Formats: sequence, C-alpha cells, structure tokens
Amino acid sequence: MLRGSIPALITPMRNGIVDEKAFASFVEWQIEQGSHGLVPVGTTGESPTVSHEEHRRVVEICVEVANKRVPVLAGAGSNATAEAVSLAKFAEATGADAVLSVVPYYNKPNQEGLFQHFSAVASAVGIPIILYSVPGRTIVDLTVDTIARLHEAHPNIIGVKDATGNLERTSMQRAKLGKDFILLSGDDMTSLAFNAYGGNGCISVTANVAPRMSSQMQELSLAGNFPDALAIHDKLVYLHRDLFMEPNPAPAKYVANRLNLCANEMRLPLVPISKSTQEAMDFAMAHAGLI
Repeated sequence: MLRGSIPALITPMRNGIVDEKAFASFVEWQIEQGSHGLVPVGTTGESPTVSHEEHRRVVEICVEVANKRVPVLAGAGSNATAEAVSLAKFAEATGADAVLSVVPYYNKPNQEGLFQHFSAVASAVGIPIILYSVPGRTIVDLTVDTIARLHEAHPNIIGVKDATGNLERTSMQRAKLGKDFILLSGDDMTSLAFNAYGGNGCISVTANVAPRMSSQMQELSLAGNFPDALAIHDKLVYLHRDLFMEPNPAPAKYVANRLNLCANEMRLPLVPISKSTQEAMDFAMAHAGLI
C-alpha cells in the first residue's frame, strides 16, 4: 500500500491562515500527477506551527479529496505521548489509511522511552503506523534494534521513514526486520540509492513541486530500471539539494508559488527565502524543466 513517491505535503497559507481551497486543489493536482500516496501535516506541512484544529482540518481535507484513490499517511507525531495518541486516533477516525509518527523532539527520550512512546500510539489505533526517524531534527536516534522490538511487539507498526541519509541503516533495517517491513526514504538526494538497497519509496519534499518526475523515478527504480531512473534523478538533483538551502518548507513554497500552486507564505519563525536562494531555486527549476 505504501510505496513509491509520497509527497510530504506543504500546507498552503494566505493572510496568516490555512488556505483550505489551495490545499484541496494541491491534493487533487498531486493525484493527477501520479503521486502514490500523501502525507498531510508532516514536517514539510509545518506541523510545529499549525494549531491542533488546523492540523485536524488539513488531515480531513486530504482524506476527503483523496477519496481512497491513493493512501493518506497522516502526520500524527508529537513530543508529548498523549498528544501523539490523540492525533493518531483522530487520523484513524477521519479515515486516514495510516499514520506517520515522529520521534519525540526536544525532550530527548532514551530508547526505552521511545519504545514506550510508540507502544502507546500503536496500542491506541488499529491502522498501520510508520515510524519517522529524523535525528537531524529530533537529536535522538531511533535505533534499528528499537524499531525491531517495536515491530515485534506491535504488528501494526509496519515500516519506517528513514531521513538519516545513511544507506548503511537501510541495509541493517532490511537485515533485521525482513523484506516485508516497509522502508521509506526521507531524503530525496539518496532516495534512488535507498531503493537499490531494498527500499520501497520516498516520503519526498521534491515531489511537492515535481510530482510527475518523482513518481516516474520511483516506479522505474522499483521495477529495477535504474538507468532510466537515474536520468530523472539527474534532472531533479538541484531541487533535491537546494530545497534545503534554507529551512524547509520555505524553498518549496517559493517554488510552489512560481508554479501558481499556493502563496509564498509560511508561519513564523520561518520566513521567505533570500534573493540568492531564489536564484538557486530558479536554476533548479529550469534544470528540471519546470520553467
């Protein structure tokens, strides 16, 4: 169910509030362009700064528009276990197909704390859970051993989004957890190699603005056609790199605005990108053939 190109969706905003109409149109466009799944209110969706009410509404819109045409993997993580449980329950009740649950950030739990946290989430819902390991943001690492322990204890923990960019982990996760455990990259630049190591796809930032090419690259690589997949990767390489020149999703929203998908607006403390980054993004878009 969860494979291929799965954009971590931006959350369009206008005049300080979530632009629901633009978001609904954006979800429809992503499906038309061939995205294999959708992640509302992940990191790229500015989950730290949307309110709980906005978070829930964004999930609702995504589920409604998708209408089971592609799976919705709802962002439902928090550094507070009770809040993560509440968001996961809401996602399930709303009709999301699975939840994406991030490692708790800021409070730096140990591995036992992570096991207890994700166990509480897994015990609260019946839908599948994808763990989200991104130590660059959370500081704490979710080890392969802890992932294996969680999977053994909770059958609905079915995969991991690995945003480390460390391909060694991909191999170790595959060796420890087996071929049926879903491995999704969270790093666009290494996502092609990730699939060569046995991965199943990518929860992508680049796919926000280049969904058709991202989905085609994933389909080709998952079919074993790495030469043609590499040709698409080469077109996307500057987007993969430069969408992170400034804090995500500011560069992605600039590109989305250039493509008339949404306003170039985000919540403080994030701000619009600098002139030099705009020039880099313009070059990346041109290299990819978007403009």
